[in-house]
Amino acid sequence: MRDVLIEARSLSRTYRHGERQVVALAAASFVLNRGDRIALAGRSGSGKTTLLHLMAALDTPTSGVIDWPALGARETLLPARISLVFQTPSLLEPLTVSENVALPLLIADAADPADRASGAERAVAAALARFGLEALAQKLPEELSGGQMQRVAMARATVGRPLVILADEPTGQLDQATGQALLDALIAHLANTPTALVIATHDPAVSARMNAVWRMERGVLTEAGPTSGQP
Repeated sequence: MRDVLIEARSLSRTYRHGERQVVALAAASFVLNRGDRIALAGRSGSGKTTLLHLMAALDTPTSGVIDWPALGARETLLPARISLVFQTPSLLEPLTVSENVALPLLIADAADPADRASGAERAVAAALARFGLEALAQKLPEELSGGQMQRVAMARATVGRPLVILADEPTGQLDQATGQALLDALIAHLANTPTALVIATHDPAVSARMNAVWRMERGVLTEAGPTSGQP
């Protein structure tokens, strides 16, 4: 079993705005291993989201190399092997909570439709229970609070047991208590699993829950040592 999930060497991303070029990420090198718990810390605009999108193969680097040694080909990464949680929940408005959570399973699984539906139903029920959402299963997104929608997004990210979860400021729009409760549930679920977790954040309380901190400033990534907190 290969331990390296994502590896990057001199990874850069530059965007063009008219005649001006903006360096969102500059020559970043890193290795993400199985079981890692990483806080990607930095101010807004420091390049955290750009890095997460490159890790998830949602974007293509301007230069440098990124590989997914233990995950397979780039086109197979989403949503089966890598899951994302965005700053806003990004739920599909016409679908119920259960249907939103089931989407990664239905997209990724090419099994017989009857078997797929049966397996998805069990997995969705477990994901809803994990984040205390059972009573909201048949609700539409418009009927939920912001905190409830973010819990649904987290349930959707964990339902398929991905090997990498990338979360972009998942607690940034939540109050402290709600954000910590969401983080508690996620960390408890991932305990003793090989899934790597990378959370982009500017909240020291979130960083303290991870095992290591990668810091970003003006597109430059540096890796710090272990945190003093416990996950």
